[in-house]
Amino acid sequence: MTAFSPLSIGPHTVQPPVVLAPMAGITNAPFRTLCREFSGGKGLFVSEMITTRALVERNEKTMQLIHFDETETPRSIQLYGVDPVTVGKAVRMIVDEDLADHIDLNFGCPVPKVTRKGGGSALPYKRPLLRAILNEAVTNAGDLPVTMKMRKGIDDDHITYLDAGRIAVEEGVTAIALHGRTAAQHYGGTADWDAIARLKEHVPEIPVLGNGDIWSAEDALRMVRETGCDGVVVGRGCLGRPWLFGDLVAAFEGTGTAATPTLREVADVMVRHAQLLGEWIGDESRGVIDFRKHVAWYLKGFAVGSEMRKSLAVTSSLDELRAQLSALDLDQSWPVGADGPRGRTSGNNRVVLPDGWLKDPYDCSAVSADAELDTSGG
Repeated sequence: MTAFSPLSIGPHTVQPPVVLAPMAGITNAPFRTLCREFSGGKGLFVSEMITTRALVERNEKTMQLIHFDETETPRSIQLYGVDPVTVGKAVRMIVDEDLADHIDLNFGCPVPKVTRKGGGSALPYKRPLLRAILNEAVTNAGDLPVTMKMRKGIDDDHITYLDAGRIAVEEGVTAIALHGRTAAQHYGGTADWDAIARLKEHVPEIPVLGNGDIWSAEDALRMVRETGCDGVVVGRGCLGRPWLFGDLVAAFEGTGTAATPTLREVADVMVRHAQLLGEWIGDESRGVIDFRKHVAWYLKGFAVGSEMRKSLAVTSSLDELRAQLSALDLDQSWPVGADGPRGRTSGNNRVVLPDGWLKDPYDCSAVSADAELDTSGG
């Protein structure tokens, strides 16, 4: 068996080298708790996207989103921002108030409300702006490690990841995660793992993590072997399947096989997930309502009729959820093919950008502090 080295993120050792990708509305404290439980506490689990403006302004929702369970270590926050000064203030606030142990910067989000402001996957095209943001973040972070997550570029004609990687190294970023798609691809097509290998060769000074199309633990091992990357970042593959992190630990450590839970076991996890959300929000009904988005992911591949799926998707209490689940054929075994793609898979060939964004990669006049988003979570 191949030995896999631990991942170093500043002073933090991540072994096995597995990271939960930040996902808006998904990777809140309850979901991170589930993933950590299945992994035995191994791995790194990142918060959903926190906007720097909202953090600095102490937005109520944002302050809830940066809450970490006392068992979470290291505490990992992903920040989004387009204004270097605001990013610097947010990082300084995290340091001064001991809000996290690791900061990740979002340069990978492809959604229109982010890219139309020049943020997320649009931002690395503006090389001086990227450098300024990284400089402010690293300078204000002190001893806290700063990492970044990015995509290959805006589209096939505007590839940025190699330039961005070199800038990151020069500005003191600790590690880089690359999603092997452009912003234009969104989540369609196939992730370009060759790009991950090229980035690893281009920035040998720091760890490179690969992201994209990891649907099983075997996919993760294959990515590391094929690209030489130092670790993997797992996003959509764990939707409705937090036990994937147990699979990943077993695969990297060579200690077991992938989990194949029965529908009864899946139903128990569903109830616990909804319960944790209710406790986190402080309202059982709101927790169950927030959980609804996860139902189809958990039930992927199982023989559950469309009417029952619709009923489960409108539950509003734990008792109702339990009752609906108990009416299913809970003895069903894990479905063949349920380990495949899940979540968003469609592409989108149009990237919404600020006017004139692509005219000059060194002209940053189109970006101002007003471009900062004021709400967290994507």
